[in-house]
Amino acid sequence: MIILIGGEKGGTGKTTLATNLAAMRALAGHDVLLIDSDPQGSANYWAQNRDELTIQPRVACVQKFGKGLAMEVKDLAKRYQDIILDAGGRDSVELRSALVVVDKVYLPIQPSQFDVWTLNSMNALVETAKGFNPTLQAKVIISRASTNPSVQESEETRKLLTDFPNLEPLELIIRDRIAYRKAAKEGLAVTELKPKEAKASEEMTALYNEIFNHE
Repeated sequence: MIILIGGEKGGTGKTTLATNLAAMRALAGHDVLLIDSDPQGSANYWAQNRDELTIQPRVACVQKFGKGLAMEVKDLAKRYQDIILDAGGRDSVELRSALVVVDKVYLPIQPSQFDVWTLNSMNALVETAKGFNPTLQAKVIISRASTNPSVQESEETRKLLTDFPNLEPLELIIRDRIAYRKAAKEGLAVTELKPKEAKASEEMTALYNEIFNHE
């Protein structure tokens, strides 16, 4: 399966989702490749850190850029069971190319009107991509939401997500937890942290199951 974590807005936690999912897929015994197509290279740095700390299982990671990304992903898909692609937070050649070849795209947004506004162009991009990739599934996930139960931004944002016919909103919410930053620093998924970070692990496990359907 080829999964894209992308979108036009920066700071939404795309790399956090991509690295956690890649590590969890490897832990489940799958041969997974993490592709970093963001010039910032955060996912690649995470994978290098994991290698330097000799954390097992290893998560293979490569950086790929440019118009040839789609063909390279197709080729790499012959050699790996799963590919997770981390795209940068902007409308890029890499984002558009990836949409043509992936099975599913997940678009994390923060619970704010500014992030919702970016979905207009993403909805259009997905519609265009479906002309070449008709089975493409595009889903929106609220990410980096407040952990304060009195903050209602997430629920308010979710109500706005029904206006995009090519994008499916998820019920699941990923909250802005210190555990995700701690795991990133240590080259881990949150599910690998000791002592266990229960809430973050539950969130990421729910997302993993939604994507891979318990495969």
